[in-house]
Amino acid sequence: MMQSVAGALSNLEVAQKIWSEESNRMCADCGAPKPDWASVNLCVVICKKCAGEHRSLGPSISKVRSLKMDHKIWTEELIELFLKLCNEVSNKFWAANVPPSEAIDQWSSSPERKTYISAKYREGKYRRYHQLFGNQVELNKALCVSVATTDLTETQALVFCGADINCTCGELFFSQPLELALQAGQKLQEEFLKQNRTSEIPRLDLGTNLEKQYYVMHHSITHNGYLYKTSSMTRLVADRKAKEEFSRRWCVLNDGTLSYYENNHSSTPNGEIRMDEIVCVAVIPPDTHGYESTFEIYTKSERLYLFAADTPEEAREWVKSITKCFLPLKAEELLSYDFDRIGRLQFKGGRSLERSRVGWFSLCKTYLYTYVEDNETVEVINLRKLVELSTKDKDILVLVEKGRITYILAERKLDFTGWAAAIQKASSTSGDTLSEQQLTDSDVPCIVEKCIDHISSFGVGSEGIYRKSGQNSKITSLLEALKKDARSVVLTEEEHVDNVSDTLKRFFRGIGEGVFAEHCMQWLHVTGIKDESERILKYQELLQILPPVNRATLKALVRHLYCIQHFSDINQMSIHNLAIVFGPTLFQTDGQNYKPGRVVEDLISLYLPIFSVCTRDKGLKLVTMYLSH
Repeated sequence: MMQSVAGALSNLEVAQKIWSEESNRMCADCGAPKPDWASVNLCVVICKKCAGEHRSLGPSISKVRSLKMDHKIWTEELIELFLKLCNEVSNKFWAANVPPSEAIDQWSSSPERKTYISAKYREGKYRRYHQLFGNQVELNKALCVSVATTDLTETQALVFCGADINCTCGELFFSQPLELALQAGQKLQEEFLKQNRTSEIPRLDLGTNLEKQYYVMHHSITHNGYLYKTSSMTRLVADRKAKEEFSRRWCVLNDGTLSYYENNHSSTPNGEIRMDEIVCVAVIPPDTHGYESTFEIYTKSERLYLFAADTPEEAREWVKSITKCFLPLKAEELLSYDFDRIGRLQFKGGRSLERSRVGWFSLCKTYLYTYVEDNETVEVINLRKLVELSTKDKDILVLVEKGRITYILAERKLDFTGWAAAIQKASSTSGDTLSEQQLTDSDVPCIVEKCIDHISSFGVGSEGIYRKSGQNSKITSLLEALKKDARSVVLTEEEHVDNVSDTLKRFFRGIGEGVFAEHCMQWLHVTGIKDESERILKYQELLQILPPVNRATLKALVRHLYCIQHFSDINQMSIHNLAIVFGPTLFQTDGQNYKPGRVVEDLISLYLPIFSVCTRDKGLKLVTMYLSH
């Protein structure tokens, strides 16, 4: 009877029925009008030119049929399937992540069509990855549930992400998905499964195709409420946006799409943003614009959307909900950090610098967290401790750590520019305390290490080093440069050591909270202990309660002064003379109190036991080096 019904349909009737769905009037691959061919297993309507490339894939990937000539195969169920899984619906799966540079149109050449269609259906390069992707057992279980429902899009995603159509579902009588669909009376599910019984699942060759997308749409996440938005932009927001530039919109996050309406009674949205189009979300510092809490959304099409909320809590809730929709399940650890910016970037790094990979990055204060699919772990970069941060050819950001280099590539100009600016800002000095400075791997501020290294190389034999004054204007400009970006400042031999030594002293005098933090008085009281062993123990106790950066900085400076005093015959800077200079400097006093100098004198003379330095340790090796120098 079904064959008779199919045969009764005229050639034009099939095409007219298929075209009654608006999206089927345009080729699913190139957009050409009135496509009269179809892939009956992939459920896409295509034009004659694209059909030729589909045939070259082979019937195990795409079963090509004509809407006008192959009337015998067009049953009522198959036609209805194409109306449900139309081009628009199918492309939400097959073409969820197509970069604009790789898309084709009706005027594209045959090689361009071949490359695109092969990537789309043979490799599944642009598909929307199911959240169970890679878990065969769970995929099969989900398929057995889906085929008994009307959710054809779920079945499509499961089948083409690896679920086995012939799997065993554990039921006593209806053990396979096809039988479950039949038993549940789901004829369209049954038709889809029949058309794909011999289909080959897309396999992306990671050896040659390196831009696999890991988008996983969380359709279950919903959120709604009023937000304020500006018009979308094609460049970063450089100026302050006043309240008047925002429009109040009712926003609804549902089924992988953020839609915004005139108000909560409107039925037609003013616009929408698909979650699989988003590549980055950034939380803007409070009061940057007219509203206290704002955030930005960057899309693959190089558009920037600026939103505002009434409260910080509302803004954060929206950001978390939106981010959950486009972030892979395995990368959701990135959401646990109080991030300022989160999204997808192309990069080179880790063990291999040969090929680029896609990673998910979360910027939280001064830390950059990274998740890469094949690593299965979240890695972290402390941006304050970078050895080098630079740009190469304006489209590569180079992050050099001790023992590792990471290259972030400009896959898209707009969000890359935003990331580069945010990373550079996070890696810079952000305040006047020691912990807010750019740091070395050993937690010593770069400004301190650079000054010490320069003086150790060129000033050890300079008479009166640290007592003589430098040139005030040069000290001021040098200190400003070092505070702005100590990592990039190069101190050459031409830089006079007195300028550098005065810069170091001025830096310590201006440090917020001082080196000894809130424990200054306790350090000063130690000088009243007469027994040397007890004094050493007390100093060691106080060292342990200092913040790590303060402790490391103090040790680095005292080690340097310990070495300087070994050359007192040349530079005239004995322990006592150094203490006279650095007592008031480190304790930020006027020099009238003798106790600060006594503390520094103890720290230098008792450097080895207080800091637990072995006689074979680096401290004495440095002295030997200076002596030979």
